[in-house]
Amino acid sequence: MRILPSFFTLNFFLLCLSSFLFFSSFNMIIPELPNYLTSLGGAEYKGLIIALFTLSAGLSRPFSGKLADKIGRIPVMIFGASVCFVVSLLYPVLTFVSGFLFLRFAHGFSAGFTPTGVSAYVADIVPFQKRGEAMGIQSLFGSLGMAAGPAIGGWIATYWPIDFLFYVSAFTAIFSILILVRLKETLEEKEPLSLKLFNLKKDEIIEKRVLIPSLILFLSVFSFGVVLTIVPDFSEFLGIKNKGLFFAVFTLSSLGIRLLAGKTSDRFGRVPVMRVASITMVLAMVTIAFAESKLALMLSGVLFGSAVGMYSPTTAAWVIDLSLDKFRGRALATMYIFLEAGIGVGAIVSGFLYNNQSENFRLVFLFSGGMAFLAFIALIFVKRDRKPEMPLG
Repeated sequence: MRILPSFFTLNFFLLCLSSFLFFSSFNMIIPELPNYLTSLGGAEYKGLIIALFTLSAGLSRPFSGKLADKIGRIPVMIFGASVCFVVSLLYPVLTFVSGFLFLRFAHGFSAGFTPTGVSAYVADIVPFQKRGEAMGIQSLFGSLGMAAGPAIGGWIATYWPIDFLFYVSAFTAIFSILILVRLKETLEEKEPLSLKLFNLKKDEIIEKRVLIPSLILFLSVFSFGVVLTIVPDFSEFLGIKNKGLFFAVFTLSSLGIRLLAGKTSDRFGRVPVMRVASITMVLAMVTIAFAESKLALMLSGVLFGSAVGMYSPTTAAWVIDLSLDKFRGRALATMYIFLEAGIGVGAIVSGFLYNNQSENFRLVFLFSGGMAFLAFIALIFVKRDRKPEMPLG
């Protein structure tokens, strides 16, 4: 009796483990950054903590997609994890507002490169009939990192200076890199790295074949930018000491449903799963808006995590389904461009609407719920989520 799926090889497991460490590295510092920026005298720039990160991630996506298709998946992944290491070491050095904001921008290049390479690598080694399931498992490990990171970061910040937290983040990234070095490259026809590869043509920036799922993702992850920016302050407003607790709850709640969502999308299609995900996100944001206790906020975190757990692997599988094999990196980069744009816009808009005024919390979360509802409306009109020749079974 087979317990693990056939694609769960040593290479696949190592890739998942590396993803866990990578996401742990840069997520463990997020809950502490709003207060840290305030201590530097930059309270009014809280909306930029996530926005700058996602801006650089989005700007780097076309390059990471092209490089993943040209020089290989592994070099792209290693570069992203290396950025995590270097930038985390520099946070205790550049202890002024402009320096901090510069580092947040630089840090985003990590997310702009590594996830693109990871998704392309998974697509290379997994048959299309199992893509949803594979993306679900891989994203599960990433989510474990996103859950463990903030929880561990919150615990470290409770007992040690924040500089120690930055150092832990840096060395977590090192272990991710050591694992990636062990992996075997999956791109068969590689080119040597050269300056000409950084010269992007117009048709190399966006892959038009995957615009529909990418636009849906933009509307879906708007709420993610809101949560990353506002929930740490909202948690403190509700009297919750560990500001990473909500992040741990929503990430853990997304774990099991990722596998179910991935397998369900393999069987019944991507769009039906995305419709359920978008409605769940609406309910999550409305629930957060009216939360008045720790228990209520944690329950809303379960809903939020369920929505994230459904749309994350499903969208990745949907994009790969619609893309050409030779432009797989570009297609995934396009998806991530819209993902970063959605998170970044959500962060900026929520920071503007919140304006450090507690009476604005409800407005911010309800507005975010409205964006998720737009995603549901758009999905009503979407019919095609596979290449014509791909079976649903």
